[in-house]
Amino acid sequence: MALWLLLFAMSASVHGQQAAAQLPPPVTAVEPAPTPEKRSWLSRLNPFGRAEKLPEYKDARLRGLVLTLELSPQPIRLSELRQMDVRVRLTNKGRRPVTLDFPNAQRIEIYLKNSAEKIVETWSDNHAFADALGSVLINPQESLEYAETIATRELTPNKVFIAEAFFPEYPELRIRQKFLTAQ
Repeated sequence: MALWLLLFAMSASVHGQQAAAQLPPPVTAVEPAPTPEKRSWLSRLNPFGRAEKLPEYKDARLRGLVLTLELSPQPIRLSELRQMDVRVRLTNKGRRPVTLDFPNAQRIEIYLKNSAEKIVETWSDNHAFADALGSVLINPQESLEYAETIATRELTPNKVFIAEAFFPEYPELRIRQKFLTAQ
């Protein structure tokens, strides 16, 4: 009797394995898990580590700088405004002071581009700059802010445009933002 039980159990397990092998595997939609940020063992011990990832520049002198762009008002009502406000902020989130050198008094440039990337307005066209050398020192956790206005005469209503601000002497310091115009 024990022999029959053993044979029955073995045949049942073999038959069950064959049946399981013939069934297609269950289909489940599994999204790949995002890869966690690579961190050193020392940064894992620091609970006050950086949450914000800083941009990486080829020019080592620019490390730690973060550029932001604010446009107002949104959307741009062309029937009410002839100029729009543009604020460019450069913040040093690094641990060392950063010095930026300039060959003249112009620090920034602002372009307004259409959706085909064609420049429709240039901020510096309406400004004169002295040919005097200059430099700017940005200490850690400090910011520079440039509050400027740019003409909207070449913009058309109900279209998407791009505002692009950059530092002509440091082409890596560049930021873009799309905006919408209205009647």
